Order: sequence, then C-alpha cells, then structure tokens
Amino acid sequence: MKNLLRLSVVFLLVLSACKENANKKKDNVNSEITAKFDSFGAMISNEGALDSKVMLEKFKSMKAGDTINVKFASKIDEVCSKKGCWMKLDLTDGTQTMVRFKDYGFFMPLDSKDREVIVNGKAYVTETSVADLKHYAEDAGKTKEEIAKITMPKLEFAFEADGVLMKK
Repeated sequence: MKNLLRLSVVFLLVLSACKENANKKKDNVNSEITAKFDSFGAMISNEGALDSKVMLEKFKSMKAGDTINVKFASKIDEVCSKKGCWMKLDLTDGTQTMVRFKDYGFFMPLDSKDREVIVNGKAYVTETSVADLKHYAEDAGKTKEEIAKITMPKLEFAFEADGVLMKK
C-alpha cells in the first residue's frame, strides 16, 4: 500500500513537471509571436502558412461551394474604412480574396492597408448572382451603362478568418 502511495506521488510530480514545461514552451512561442506580430481573433502561429501564389492555385482548383481549412500569408490591399470588419488580400496578378472575420468577432485596424498578414480559417468559392452584382454596382454609384454590362454571375474567392497575425 505504501509503495502504491509513493508511486502515485511520484507520478503526480512527474506529470505536473511535464505540464509546467509544456506551458513554459507555449509561453515562449506566444511571446516570440507577439514580438513580431499583432494578433487578432484566435491566437495562431506563423508556422506552415502558404504564400499567396500557392493560395491562388488552391482557389482556382475549387468550385462554388467548396471549402478548405488553410493558413496563408499575403498583403492587405483594402480594409473596411468604417470598422475594419473586412479586408481584401492580394493573391497576385490582381486577384484578391475577400476576408471576413468569424462570427464578426474581431476587426482589423483601419490603417492596416499594405501590411503583411497571416490569416487562418476557411477558404471558399462563392458565386455572386447577376442581380446581386447589379445591386452592388448601384450601391457603388456605377452608371446605368456599366450596370447593363453585367450579364454573368461572378465566382469570387472568399475567406472566413478565425485568427490573423499582422507584422509589426
């Protein structure tokens, strides 16, 4: 019985030491990330992020309705000027992806245009109808002639981010 008690105590000490060591390693990684990046939303790492060219190829291989979990790095082309509630990221060759934030849970700084970011979340392809495209064109103040030229639905690359790292 005494041996079982001693063994249990030793086991608990070893277990707590391992957990403490793992927490120290996690804290070191988090402080390295926060030294290099501002973090928004869920805490993510910068490891394993695809570059924007690879991400564009992944988007091109998808069809409307497809979704993949992915992390990639890019440059912010545009940010919502009212709240920072969305951003457009460059995918090279003038192609962009519209990024929104999971559950409207966080926003980006309004002055973050041209900053480098790493986003983590779900990439998907959506098809915007002609009616919606015309509506958006009207909202943007396009002329009747420009609106009349809209005759085909548009496939768009979209992204729902649960976490973002922005280089300091």
